[in-house]
Amino acid sequence: MIAKIQSVRGMNDILPDEAEFWDQFEETIRSWLKSYGYRPLRLPIVEPTPLFKRAIGEVTDIVEKEMYSFVDSLNGEPLTLRPEGTAGCVRAVIQHNLIAQQPQRLYYLGQMFRHERPQKGRYRQFHQVGVEALGFPGPDIDAEQILMGARLWDDLGLEGITLQINTLGQAAERSCHRAELIRYFEQHKEALDEEGRRRLYSNPLRILDSKNPVLHDLIVGAPRLIDYLGDESLAHFEGIQQILRDAGLPFQINPRLVRGLDYYNLTVYEWLTDRLGAQGTVCAGGRYDGLVQQLGGKPAPACGFAMGVERLLALIRESGGEARAAAVDVYVVHQGLAASRLAARVAEGLRDRGLDVLFHCGGGSFKTQMKKADASGAAVAVIIGDDEANAGEVTLKPMRPLGEQPNEQTRVRVDDLADAIIGSILN
Repeated sequence: MIAKIQSVRGMNDILPDEAEFWDQFEETIRSWLKSYGYRPLRLPIVEPTPLFKRAIGEVTDIVEKEMYSFVDSLNGEPLTLRPEGTAGCVRAVIQHNLIAQQPQRLYYLGQMFRHERPQKGRYRQFHQVGVEALGFPGPDIDAEQILMGARLWDDLGLEGITLQINTLGQAAERSCHRAELIRYFEQHKEALDEEGRRRLYSNPLRILDSKNPVLHDLIVGAPRLIDYLGDESLAHFEGIQQILRDAGLPFQINPRLVRGLDYYNLTVYEWLTDRLGAQGTVCAGGRYDGLVQQLGGKPAPACGFAMGVERLLALIRESGGEARAAAVDVYVVHQGLAASRLAARVAEGLRDRGLDVLFHCGGGSFKTQMKKADASGAAVAVIIGDDEANAGEVTLKPMRPLGEQPNEQTRVRVDDLADAIIGSILN
């Protein structure tokens, strides 16, 4: 017996019933993004490994532990399955000189890959919606992107998602804070866990984001970055808060919110829920003004955010959301040689008129075919036997209650069929 081949652990098939739910979610996403003037960008799944090392930072969990990297056996090039989308988006903007003439509002949807322990809403192949705005320097675009999140939760019917914001200031300010942070944690080195000691000199800011409850009091007492910020950074942060207050959007300032990627500066934020267990972040983002230059482009301001699709869909279901039933308009039932030939032409003709048509394949009695028609969810069945075919007619049978109209089948001429369905039944 030939052994079955299973999918890779943490890389899941999305079967038709579930995929239709995804499609409906993505329709909402595209409509929402279009309403804010964002345009789609389709990016490669595989990128040069140095792109992520330079953008994300070599001393990060993603680069150190989680990336799926390999060497192309044909040319020796180091490649990586993308673990996030911002670096690839910025690479594309630089490569194609997209912000030479005007700022850009861009978005992308697709698979990302990280080798981590699969859990609810978090997989090794996962999907993100990424939203990036490049060329906008002020706090207004940061605030708009945060307000976009609030509107999406409303569009999706989600409640209880809370907002935390912080500012990371600029590189020079973080450098001063970093030195004080190292000095502070050195004095309490024995209290740090293994991860904290490993991060102490390479990326001490990440210690502040530790989820280890043992470190809570130590982290609370650590020097605060906001105390090292200059007037310009503080004004940018206050500008965002003012816009959010004007919009009536509640938020919490979390001074320990630092994000896990090296390219962030100034604004960082997360949208959180307590309905998905430990993995409570459903959307996260911020500003990354230095990344364009860091990847070889001319200096340009930029900010963006990303959302995990699996987590959002889980939250929608947790909130009672369900996929709309996907059904065709017409199911074509036929039996007999002449009937089958006419049925194929009828089905194509109805599709020409914009109707969704399921043409029965595989033979079977009229009774068997009608059971399949009913199970398909079609509004009407078009029934063709050789008698109807020879007369140039079909039988039209409503499959669902149609208001006050009698739920009876009728004979209709083929030339009048589309109008009968569109005018008398579907409307």
